[in-house]
Amino acid sequence: VAALNGTDLLGVAYGYSGAPDQWWQQQVVHGLRRTGTDPERTERLLGDYFELTELHIHPRAQGHGLGEALARRLLAGRPEAHVLLSTPEINGEANRAWRLYRRLGFGDVIRDYHFAGDPRAFAILGRSLPLD
Repeated sequence: VAALNGTDLLGVAYGYSGAPDQWWQQQVVHGLRRTGTDPERTERLLGDYFELTELHIHPRAQGHGLGEALARRLLAGRPEAHVLLSTPEINGEANRAWRLYRRLGFGDVIRDYHFAGDPRAFAILGRSLPLD
């Protein structure tokens, strides 16, 4: 989904149903194993989920509810049991993205995870669907 103001793109949200042959899911499975997560919990999380892959709002459009509106529109009516996402770790979770995810009810799945080929630390967050 996208948000436009005339011809200006203000925001975009994108995602897809997760599947075992996808790189991102394989990375998350590895991270869950590394943290000692029970295999049954791993199956519950990754057996039926939607990956919120991208949610970006132009800086001048942030802080007005557009990110939440796009996330809600993208996730409305999804048949999957869960939604998962990855986001860069931020000291104290002190940015608008983190505040949005927490406001939408996302909880920690894995913290301080390093994807193959990326030196940054990420958090994997998730919640059940539908959104409240």
